[in-house]
Amino acid sequence: MPGTAFDHDVVVVGSGFGGSVAALRLAEKGYDVLVYEAGRRFEDHEFAKTNWDVRNALWAPALGWYGPQRLHKLPDVLILAGAGVGGGSLNYANVQYVPGESFFTSGSWAGVTDWQRELAPHYETAKRMLGTVEHYPYDGPAEQLMRKVAVRLGVPETFRTAPTGVYYGTRGAESRGVTVPDPFFGGEGPARTSCTLCGNCMVGCRVGAKNTLVKNYLWLAERRGAVIQPMRTVVSVQPLDENDSAGGFRVTTERTGTALTPKDRRTVTAAQVVFAAGAWGTQKLLHTLKERGELPALSDALGRLTRTNSEALDGALAVRVPKGIDLTEGSAITTSLYVDEKTHVQNVRYGRGSNAMMALVTALAPGGKPLHQRLGFLVGRLARHPITELRASVPWRATERGVIALVMQSVDNSLTVSPKRGLLGGIRLTSRQGDGEPNPDWLPQAHRATEAMAEQLEADTGIRSLPRGTWLELFGVPLTAHFLGGATISADPEGGVVDAYHRVWNYPGLHIVDGSTVSANLGVNPALTITAQAERAFALWPHRGEQDRRPAQGEAYQDLDPIVI
Repeated sequence: MPGTAFDHDVVVVGSGFGGSVAALRLAEKGYDVLVYEAGRRFEDHEFAKTNWDVRNALWAPALGWYGPQRLHKLPDVLILAGAGVGGGSLNYANVQYVPGESFFTSGSWAGVTDWQRELAPHYETAKRMLGTVEHYPYDGPAEQLMRKVAVRLGVPETFRTAPTGVYYGTRGAESRGVTVPDPFFGGEGPARTSCTLCGNCMVGCRVGAKNTLVKNYLWLAERRGAVIQPMRTVVSVQPLDENDSAGGFRVTTERTGTALTPKDRRTVTAAQVVFAAGAWGTQKLLHTLKERGELPALSDALGRLTRTNSEALDGALAVRVPKGIDLTEGSAITTSLYVDEKTHVQNVRYGRGSNAMMALVTALAPGGKPLHQRLGFLVGRLARHPITELRASVPWRATERGVIALVMQSVDNSLTVSPKRGLLGGIRLTSRQGDGEPNPDWLPQAHRATEAMAEQLEADTGIRSLPRGTWLELFGVPLTAHFLGGATISADPEGGVVDAYHRVWNYPGLHIVDGSTVSANLGVNPALTITAQAERAFALWPHRGEQDRRPAQGEAYQDLDPIVI
């Protein structure tokens, strides 16, 4: 690695689950690391109290909103993503499952190596770093409801409490909201306050109980010399020498903001660049760089095998708040069950007052029907039950009277994402159906589970409860919180965008370590897998100044022992 030829050894684009691992592990190995993050840095008390505070809850830089919740729209899906220092850890649901065996043996990376074996120790490292609690420790009304739903669906043996990355304290209910010195890293980490079960994990944890990346990886990385620059958007990455794909890169950023914000354009050089801006951010940037000719040799597989985790979001909603039952109490996701071997259902909650997303909710219309029939069903419901439907559809207090169902599948379906020119000349992303089965616009298993949840909620509360879908699903557009793939791992440049060591094909000085390299649908939440893949990638980097043991691109794959810190 050159010594003073570059401004930095490594520039990392993004600070989510992949970028944070890059920052810590490379700083530990002696590299000079600079992290760019398009979003802002949050202190715990700066998160919105509810998601109706859109300025602090939603991400819309054109409007001057810099909250942690991104929304992106493609023709085939609406995407929920994260923004800010800590990336998706700021607003994800804390859930940390290891996927089943099919994940490791399907998709573009199948056959490259024994991924389940290779990643196993890195899953354990990721759990330790993220503070995984294997079983959610409380049993409230929503958890009891889900246990009964599993029985109602005939799959009681599949019910389990979720593994979550939250500090719950050590003494049960009496320790809620208690602040203690760092309980995770021998005193080197920050003091922590135990969970109060407020339910607002996905708006941003104001308590400080959530094990976000700013409380583990990024906290430790900054103390080892890594530098994080928030509110900087990377707009260009170019080789310093177009004839030398490993000869260093010029990275240009602009100040994140509105059209009136001064661009404050800055450029630095780096020996290597790590893309970790999330599946949307990395794809958008790489498609732009390829289209503009800055990285023309990027694989034509870019955008292929983009995944949605084959997801659906539905739910069950009582028409009024049940007396004596608090459905908001708990962390965001706490239990799960399997409708069948490939379909995973979790309960989801927002905290009291955080009802903004419930504006998307409407009647659960029959799937697989033409649009006019689905709309006809909705009109018929309103005509027959106007008061009930209106009560169920109003967002007011919706989180207190309902349970959201997040449904995921380990099915081999995909989208292909590609660039198109916008009206003002910029690059936009569009989508079409991809390889494998068609990406679903509704899931019959999700409808079955949601209907069972509504029946059980009504049985538990004695209040009329209805299965609910979203307006998006009504129009054939599913919603996903787990947009993945598009820059997948493969044995050659024709099959994917990065090699087995996460180096970009044809540009070995570029690396990708975020959700875009997740190479198959998991059927579970992806955060732990993204972290484990990144841990493996950087465990195989040499220490600064030492010889790289990884084979050159195009050479036979080698199963290397991790380089221990």
